[in-house]
Amino acid sequence: MKKQISVDLIKELREMTCASVAHCKKALEEAAGDIKKAAQILRKQGLEIAAKRQDRLAREGRIEAYVHMGNKIGVLLEVDCESDFVARNSDFTQFTKDVSMQITACSPLYIKKEDVPQDVLREEKNKEEFYKNNCLLEQAFVKDPSITIKDYLGSLIAKLGENIVIRRFTRYKVGE
Repeated sequence: MKKQISVDLIKELREMTCASVAHCKKALEEAAGDIKKAAQILRKQGLEIAAKRQDRLAREGRIEAYVHMGNKIGVLLEVDCESDFVARNSDFTQFTKDVSMQITACSPLYIKKEDVPQDVLREEKNKEEFYKNNCLLEQAFVKDPSITIKDYLGSLIAKLGENIVIRRFTRYKVGE
């Protein structure tokens, strides 16, 4: 007999992950009511969905501009999606704002591991640590260090049902 999952537990997981009620209920049933395991299941499913949608063209999107307090650091960021409908979605716009803040705070040099030149990697002793510090998608999210930007992106793709790509960014700092 399946364990009965409470509405409050589903609601709590939904607020944590932004997944649909049906997905939250299914993940909680699979995790036997353990909310942390259910969140991991949903994160994994989000990354699987993102991988399936990776080949679809993303020609819409938005440019996010962020200037940090004191006007000493600023970021211009392009995030692309498949439709202008999603580009205007509040979850999508919040994602672009969060990523702009992430870039401001953590100063990544590259978007993903594949962007790192081989000559730079040859000089690094600990490649995984280098990726975590210098690749945006591998960095811990500043608002929730338990997930990476890649996890955050995967959950957004799963929720909105479109391919979403962080295309490029430029970080400006006075004096650099």
